[in-house]
Amino acid sequence: MTTASSARRVAVISAGLSNPSSTRMLADRLTAATGARLAELGIEVSADVIELRDLAHDITNNLLTGFAPPALESALNSVYSADGIIAVTPIFSTSYSGLFKSFIDVLDPDALTGKPVLIGANAGTARHSLAIDYAIRPLFAYLHAAPVSTGVFAASSDWGATADGVAPLGARVERGAREFAEAIARLPRAVESDPFDPDSYLGEGRSFGHLLGGLSGE
Repeated sequence: MTTASSARRVAVISAGLSNPSSTRMLADRLTAATGARLAELGIEVSADVIELRDLAHDITNNLLTGFAPPALESALNSVYSADGIIAVTPIFSTSYSGLFKSFIDVLDPDALTGKPVLIGANAGTARHSLAIDYAIRPLFAYLHAAPVSTGVFAASSDWGATADGVAPLGARVERGAREFAEAIARLPRAVESDPFDPDSYLGEGRSFGHLLGGLSGE
């Protein structure tokens, strides 16, 4: 007998340098919107938030030594075991931040294969909005991840801005979260099985010696 679990886990990577940061604010909005959408789909979700600013020294040490200190190892395991990734970085010099890229560099290169990713980015001006498509999306494509179509960019002017009563940032957040949640919902669900019973498997009157008779010479 088996039962299917609907629970999902999301790792949220926030590469903001200040505290508080608009990067973390955007990450929180994307996480909340994703949770709401998954709830509508009848799927429970938990989120592990990874603040890279708190791991900056550990990331550098790992790049130098090849070994991850405990806090960084825990963060890496959160990424590896997640069903999907929300990744948000500030844009510096027209691309992702060095801290964000350094964290990606210490990941196992095969760890993100097939994982849905919701990309977020923020900067002081909307001139940097294309960085999602020419810099961040190719990075995740190289890692064989599965970024959703909508990337969510937030300029400083987007916070609280409205046009004809509609908040453009809010609309982008909702659209990206919907695509991300639906990608997660399409993933195969984990299956919990009853404990293995060797007697049931072998059946009455059969032994491992019988099953392996060809190998044992019997």
